Amino acid sequence: MFTTRRAFVGSTAVGLALAGCATPSTETAASGSTSDFNALLDRISTEILREAPEYSTMLAVSEERAGGRYIDRLSDVSKAGKARSIAQTERMIAEMRAFNRDTLSAADKVSYDVVLTAADANLAAARFSPGGGATGPYAVTQLTGSYTGTPDFLASHHPVTNREQADAYLTRLSLYARQLDQENAVITEDAGAGTIPPDFAIRGAVSQLQTFARIAPGENPLVSAFAQKLQAAEAIPAADKTALAQRAQSILTGEVLPAYQRQIDTLNGVLPRATSDAGIWKLPQGAEMYAAALRVHTTTSMGPDEIHNLGVDLLRQLQSEMETIFRAQGMTRGTLLQRYEELGRRPDQIYPSTDEGRAQLLAALNDQVRAITVRMPEVCHTQARAPLEIKRVPAYTEAGAPGGYYQPAALDGSRPGSYYINLRDPANEWQKYKLPTLTYHEGVPGHHWQISVSQEAQGLPFIRSALLGFGAYQEGWGLYSEQLADEMGMYANDPFGRLGYLQSMAFRASRLVCDTGIHDKRWTREQAIRSMVEATGNEESSTTTEIERYCVWPGQATGYMVGRQAINNIRQNARNALGARFDIRGFHDAVLTNGATPLSVTESLVNEWVATQRA
Repeated sequence: MFTTRRAFVGSTAVGLALAGCATPSTETAASGSTSDFNALLDRISTEILREAPEYSTMLAVSEERAGGRYIDRLSDVSKAGKARSIAQTERMIAEMRAFNRDTLSAADKVSYDVVLTAADANLAAARFSPGGGATGPYAVTQLTGSYTGTPDFLASHHPVTNREQADAYLTRLSLYARQLDQENAVITEDAGAGTIPPDFAIRGAVSQLQTFARIAPGENPLVSAFAQKLQAAEAIPAADKTALAQRAQSILTGEVLPAYQRQIDTLNGVLPRATSDAGIWKLPQGAEMYAAALRVHTTTSMGPDEIHNLGVDLLRQLQSEMETIFRAQGMTRGTLLQRYEELGRRPDQIYPSTDEGRAQLLAALNDQVRAITVRMPEVCHTQARAPLEIKRVPAYTEAGAPGGYYQPAALDGSRPGSYYINLRDPANEWQKYKLPTLTYHEGVPGHHWQISVSQEAQGLPFIRSALLGFGAYQEGWGLYSEQLADEMGMYANDPFGRLGYLQSMAFRASRLVCDTGIHDKRWTREQAIRSMVEATGNEESSTTTEIERYCVWPGQATGYMVGRQAINNIRQNARNALGARFDIRGFHDAVLTNGATPLSVTESLVNEWVATQRA
């Protein structure tokens, strides 16, 4: 996943935060000249980053690029901040439309279509998402809220190499308490308007907030990580390091932890009015909200019924392939769930849920990345250069976190891409047969490869190479990457690994069924859990986490399989058109080197590549 857990900017990076960008200057000429258009895109990029100081830090951009100082700022998550952003985005769209698209160059036309499509779709979704914006209708749930991202951001991404950066850390730590209080106001206002998360989502958030608040102050990652960074900062005198660490602990105990308690109290205050209804059909304008969410996350006009039926059809095909492999391995008895459970109990498939077992698992993932990376020239002309780091999901958020997710590398090379894996219980949730496919999705040739190629692409406007994202494209590529690894023969001598691959595909097909079931067909949480367990053979514990994610982030889970199917269709059309001249490396370059795009634009770019191959 790119991104569920994308702190601050949504699962598809700032592409889903376009509804949160400030407006550029209104002095742009409407002539449609390349220089004017590129100047507008640069201003939009700057305004996006001005409203996302955390993302500016993660990308390590200059203050000039970010529109000013950002190292001691956090995002405004208040209602007023969102309303301001919506109004600003409306003005930005008007300014984009002032250009005569027909007068732009071919490359600028692609950028025009990409930026305007993102802005239009995300603005529509933002208008129907009173609290959560890009990540759904709720400000705080077991999946969303500042508490799920800000601590890890401060601990993992805020640099502390000198006194200025250390002081900025303390400023941000204090501002974190303000973020929590801004969300409390949103929770209260939304509840008054009838927008209340499901009861299980509220209880999940409260549990995670309480778990974090119970950590001893000196061991809390907001303090301990800061202290570790201080010790490594040679430019800071030793006496200052002690005082700074003490100041961080004072801010934690005097400001942040009381804000945690206020958020716990706020959530518990609305809990009696919450119901167990899982879907957004129950909310004001729920149907319109879901339609907008599907448009954002699939970049298509597909409706709930079409998406639901696609999932049902794919599950039939995938389950048939699973059955064939199980029988070939002599596992003929029981349901798919029972046979996957039997496979998962085999001693040769288990990493113990111990520190040693987790270390062995991470080492195996690194081996898998190395093995496929050396073969990437077989399928791509353009090679990604950014290194990849595999990390454990922070223990204080792992209870509500997904199984894996990715965060991109810093643009200046100061930080590698990060592939996170949830290791709360590997013995029961991450048997060995499941892991290669996750690595191919999150790492290589999946999210890390795709995003790194985009960031490193020459000639793309900054807004496209580093900021914009489209879930159906990026998650579709991640899922397509699992298939690509299979086509490269990575499972040739690993039938159980291929069962893991098919299970992963069935999991994404089941998402189409369950997401639409929850939000359109009024399924209960329990009904969706049963459906997914039966369809995939996954454990109920990890399935429950997934279903609860879909409940609070409607539509997002549909982008994976919709995107994968679109890429496969585009590839087949190109192969049909070119015959023996079809080159998989050229096809992948056409898909990847143009950055993230709506699926319709991806198809157009591949069609242009096909035309050049015919010439």
